[in-house]
Amino acid sequence: MIIDCHGHYTTTPPGVGEYREKQKQAVASNPAHKGDKGKVSVSDDEIIESIENNQLRLQKERGTDLTIFSPRASWMGHHIGNEYTSRYWTEHQNELIKRVCELFPQNFAPVAQLPQSPGVAPEKSIPELVRCVEEMGFIGCNLNPDPSGGYWKDTSLADRAFYPIYEKMCELDVPAMIHVSAACNDCFHTTGSHYLGADTTGFQQLVMSDVFKDFPQLKIIIPHGGGAVPYHWGRFRGLMQDKGYAPLEESALQNIYFDTCVYHQKGIDLLLDIIPTKNILFASEMIGAVRGIDPETGHYFDDTKRYIDNNPKLSSEQKQQIFEGNARRVFSRLRIET
Repeated sequence: MIIDCHGHYTTTPPGVGEYREKQKQAVASNPAHKGDKGKVSVSDDEIIESIENNQLRLQKERGTDLTIFSPRASWMGHHIGNEYTSRYWTEHQNELIKRVCELFPQNFAPVAQLPQSPGVAPEKSIPELVRCVEEMGFIGCNLNPDPSGGYWKDTSLADRAFYPIYEKMCELDVPAMIHVSAACNDCFHTTGSHYLGADTTGFQQLVMSDVFKDFPQLKIIIPHGGGAVPYHWGRFRGLMQDKGYAPLEESALQNIYFDTCVYHQKGIDLLLDIIPTKNILFASEMIGAVRGIDPETGHYFDDTKRYIDNNPKLSSEQKQQIFEGNARRVFSRLRIET
């Protein structure tokens, strides 16, 4: 089985965007607007059409079996409105993901968005995490290290303000993918710099802290191949050594995993050379940041299975670990429908 650990619902029916636009208009008129949850008008038929013609079609074409699926990352929009805006939007997004996974149980498994908001204590996201895991069968969550959307106004992932979430994640035995949303700072391109910078920053914040010492069972996924981390592995090893931390192999690599959302062969080969196989999860983020065909290869940039298949150094056992074994271990709540 081939499990893609990083998929987003980027093809949602029109009713989802219409709900969000009304929310945005309400808080633009009154930033303190609370409102109520309201309804998102989307039928099962609309969901089926949006999935069958997109993600499911590409699964079949590219030879993958199951996608670990979460709301569209750039639409999390934690910087928009206030904590009520985020709460209602997040609940609807997660409920939509649940519907997808109920309609296609053999092809998708649910991961939650959290209702984070600038200046709001991270622990306020815990009720939604619990609801998603215990009531709706979700197997993980996405955790935003920068709810301000590119201004980095809130506390570091190393701060004890995040400890209640880490404690609950360990109790529920679910991993978090460190994933920002859209940048509202014009200095950053959302997917070209903000995402990759946040991946690197999140890694740095966590490894040079006591988080993994205090939560040895915590499981963290750094997406997009780890941003700059594998390329600068020597820098991070040196910084850890200079500051008196244990080597990465003895510390961070007991808790941190990297996905394969890297869109060229040499980049994947570097990731596979630097990071131990046990710490790599297959992923594509297909129908995501990069959707075109690479003119050098004639294949889609985000057809990442091809890069794993073509790596000359991996054994068949290592490929199986990356494609399936590691995901089953990290997402321990994953139950495959047969």
